[in-house]
Amino acid sequence: MNIHEYQAKELFGKHGLAVAPGAAASSLEEIPDALASLPDGIPLVVKAQIHAGGRGKGTFTDGFQGGVKLADNKAEAEELAKKMLGNTLVTKQTGPDGKQVNTVYFTEACDIDKEYYLAILMDRATSQPVIIASTEGGVDIETVAEETPEKIITTNIDPLLGLQAYQARDIAFGLGFAGDQVKQMYKQLMGLYQLFWEKDCSMLEINPLITTPQGDILLLDAKVNFDANALFRQKDIVELRDITEEDPKEVEASRYDLNYIALDGNIACMVNGAGLAMATMDIIKHVGGAPANFLDVGGGATEEQVTAAFKIIVSDPSVKGILVNIFGGIMQCDIIAKGIIEAAKNVEINVPLVVRLEGTNVEAGKAILEESGLAITSADSLSDAAEKIVALAGNS
Repeated sequence: MNIHEYQAKELFGKHGLAVAPGAAASSLEEIPDALASLPDGIPLVVKAQIHAGGRGKGTFTDGFQGGVKLADNKAEAEELAKKMLGNTLVTKQTGPDGKQVNTVYFTEACDIDKEYYLAILMDRATSQPVIIASTEGGVDIETVAEETPEKIITTNIDPLLGLQAYQARDIAFGLGFAGDQVKQMYKQLMGLYQLFWEKDCSMLEINPLITTPQGDILLLDAKVNFDANALFRQKDIVELRDITEEDPKEVEASRYDLNYIALDGNIACMVNGAGLAMATMDIIKHVGGAPANFLDVGGGATEEQVTAAFKIIVSDPSVKGILVNIFGGIMQCDIIAKGIIEAAKNVEINVPLVVRLEGTNVEAGKAILEESGLAITSADSLSDAAEKIVALAGNS
């Protein structure tokens, strides 16, 4: 789950981290109060709040340039905010449709002496948190890693011990800090790691972290993602969720505990098990098709969940065919087949439907599908299913 920059900055402030004062407004009426909470007579930065990077170089659909703007005063900041609110911002990460700006964030402009990059994320190779830092902030960290890897500092953290004091100091020294700045960086690192661990973050990125001409360290930007599987114990974080930033189909899927991710193909997949779902998408691509989604209904899917899954799939106008690929392990294939039939009866399906069953009571399950009288094409193997649905989708 992602949150907006202004929400991340509020979390940072609660954890005693160094952020510039700021205030958010989600309507034209809220703009004056937000600006009134900030000091007078100083430059302000106005930032469009969407779940995508590249805001500063983005373009609004009405031609207005840039989702991050510098204002000399509050009056100018208000005018910029009015141009952003309700407008649609297109960046490299949003795709051509862009995202509507429903909130703007005002923050004090800061003089920058030097920019740095800092992130904490989970290293899947070691199953440990890792801190990545670089003296090259404000640029594409992937490019830095490829062209100048010596400028990247990587520190793995033992999850049982947490971030150790010597590790935080080593990172500070590695970034070239000295004197009081080492103490400041140490405090920021320890606080950020505590936030990362206690709030079940999957990624916490500061780009850039800056030093000012006065020698202060500030967290100028913030991108924070949370582990969706841990949200049951993070009630305060769940309250920060902005469903307007998410695909409506994915929001609906979450109501039924379905793992759904929309893709840009035309063959919908309904599978039980993440690994099987990945294999299904791969073989669809292999035989010349393109998956329209990742949809894992889980090992113990109910009829209600299967029905919800079908409704979500058919709501996507790009879908030209549906492939149901189920392995009956804990659940028996005949029970699964009955669930598919009942769900199909409750949902108007106007595209080809191919079902591949394997596992316990598979023959009984296939017989039930065949006798249902519904327009269901049965498949004997995964490759057979993929070839059939790609052919049928191409002719639909």
